Amino acid sequence: MSSRTDIDVRPITDDEFPDWNRALNTGFLMPPLVAPEQVEARRRMFVPGRSLGAFDGDRCVATFRSFDQELTAVGGRPVRADAISNVTVTATHRRRGLLTRMMAQDLAAAKERGDVVATLIAAEYPIYGRYGFGPATTMTEWAVDVPRAGLDPRWAAPEDGGRIDLVDGEDVRKLGPELHERLRRAQPGAVSRTELWWQARTGVVNTQGTPWTEPNYALYRSADGEVEGLASYRADERWGDAKQPLNTATVDWLIGVTPAAERALWHYLCSIDWVQTVKSGWRSPDDLLPHLLPDPRAARITTQADWLWVRILDVAAALEARTYDGRGSAVLEVVDRGGLTGGRWRLEAGPDGASCAPSTESADLVLDVGELGALWLGDASAVRLAALGRVREERAGAARVVDALLRTSRRPWCPDMF
Repeated sequence: MSSRTDIDVRPITDDEFPDWNRALNTGFLMPPLVAPEQVEARRRMFVPGRSLGAFDGDRCVATFRSFDQELTAVGGRPVRADAISNVTVTATHRRRGLLTRMMAQDLAAAKERGDVVATLIAAEYPIYGRYGFGPATTMTEWAVDVPRAGLDPRWAAPEDGGRIDLVDGEDVRKLGPELHERLRRAQPGAVSRTELWWQARTGVVNTQGTPWTEPNYALYRSADGEVEGLASYRADERWGDAKQPLNTATVDWLIGVTPAAERALWHYLCSIDWVQTVKSGWRSPDDLLPHLLPDPRAARITTQADWLWVRILDVAAALEARTYDGRGSAVLEVVDRGGLTGGRWRLEAGPDGASCAPSTESADLVLDVGELGALWLGDASAVRLAALGRVREERAGAARVVDALLRTSRRPWCPDMF
């Protein structure tokens, strides 16, 4: 059995890329043999020096990848993020500190680059708190029982004078990026999308190794012709006894930059002939969808779980980047076992801006950097975390003060998996 010191953790070379992909597939329970065309498609996703592998001899036994990302803070300002993905450790090499070594190397480099936060989507909950990440957004999926929803079965067009058009992948690549930029400028928790993202979602490249099937794309234009919404969806073909349709439409993704666009797209999806169920895909937990239906109970929650995790790398920059509806101050003692951004910080915030600087004053609230990551986008509650014993009040009422500063009226949402 190899010792920890026998296993080399390093950025992979071009020649090692196929073996790295084999280890990646193995870790995610996919067939270990990766087709050459899939390897080449995935190669476009990788940044030199930021794809790490752990090697036992000449065999890759753990994988790790990061890339540049922008994450929208509360108020709409984008911050630089170190996005982490493709994290695996082969089952034969667990409990040897391989993930810890890869994570430490990557986060140190991100801190050196000046990234404000690191982000990831956690496949397993217990892992990433050890490295200073906290769950900062929640994802919810609904299944809409269309016959029960109470919508007009004769619905044919939006009531606001807008229109729905079916478009193709070329239209999506042309119109989608700007539409998504409008969404993420207004949506805390949203992340940037690359050109490759749009190519992969429209069949130009295939990074998954499964046969591509073209979805349907529905575009919403307002009454004045402005593009305000876009959805990608697929439908199955299922029939019951006596030729009764039992079809399901599943949404891959849906962008609506106005409530009118969301209403029109959801009503369209629920009006498609034969469709009895609409599956929403990944949505915000306070999405408008259920209450766009005459009977909100027709939208049944099928999944609700943590989604985007945030690791603060620069406390001052993160807290100064976001906006605040109220005015107040607090001294936060941030505990960071990773040694990247711990210390005591005084936050002075209000509607006209914020300042955050190191402080020698007594702390009002003591919290781990992971809890600060959970609070930063406005979704978590310091009062609730205090009740759970995950933050500690040094001054009575400090958790309520922090909640009044940090919590938001609409919940943050990350529409993407990465």
